Amino acid sequence: MSAFLSKVGPLPVRLTLAVAAGLLCVGANAALFEDDEARKAILDLRQRVETLRGEVDQARQAAGQAAAQEAAGLVNGQLELHKQIELLRLEIAGLRGTTEKLTKDLAEAQLRLKDDAQERLALEDRIAQLEPTKVTVDGVEFMAEPSERREFESALAVFRRGDFATAQNQFVGFLSHYPTSGYAASALFWLGNAQYATRDYKEAITNFRSLIARAPEHVRAPEAVLSVANCQLELKDTKGAKKTLSDLVKAYPQSEAAAAAKQRLSALK
Repeated sequence: MSAFLSKVGPLPVRLTLAVAAGLLCVGANAALFEDDEARKAILDLRQRVETLRGEVDQARQAAGQAAAQEAAGLVNGQLELHKQIELLRLEIAGLRGTTEKLTKDLAEAQLRLKDDAQERLALEDRIAQLEPTKVTVDGVEFMAEPSERREFESALAVFRRGDFATAQNQFVGFLSHYPTSGYAASALFWLGNAQYATRDYKEAITNFRSLIARAPEHVRAPEAVLSVANCQLELKDTKGAKKTLSDLVKAYPQSEAAAAAKQRLSALK
């Protein structure tokens, strides 16, 4: 201001005062203008801050809601998982019970099958003991009842033990029980031998001749003929023995009994 006055020179007091007042007004208006701008900037800044604060609050609220929803979802998920686990436990328990029952039923079924198999085998054995079976004795094959077989084998076992009297009785009983048996020819042969051993020569001759008449092709027939000759010799019937031995050689020339008969005939001359 002083510089300006120095340039224009001294002014009257009123002019000086007017200029000074004008300058003061200009300065005041400039100050007022700067305050309004600052106030406006502050208001804008406050508005922006409030806006940002609102956005932050909304974001925070949204995050809280999302977190709450997520937590609720997790809780619901855990509850559903717990429910599924409980259902699986119940199912496993049920399956375990079913498995145990099936295992028990299987064991009982296997036991029943085993018992049934044993009963079936026992029944088959009983049936087999009652049904005829195929046997072969002295080269002859035939069907025999189980009791028939047991009785013959019992009599033969007694004979082989040397109890000839008991064997004789058993063979007589066998022939009485089974007169048409396939064992009959063999039974007659062993009966004759038992009687020969007990010195019942006449009965022995009768049974040996019954064998020869009944089954002349039987493997024991040549021996039966030789046994007849032996009985005749024991009875002092030398003539009858010679004829029997000669008949043996003629009827069964290739047999071992025929060879023995030839030797016996030579000794009797």
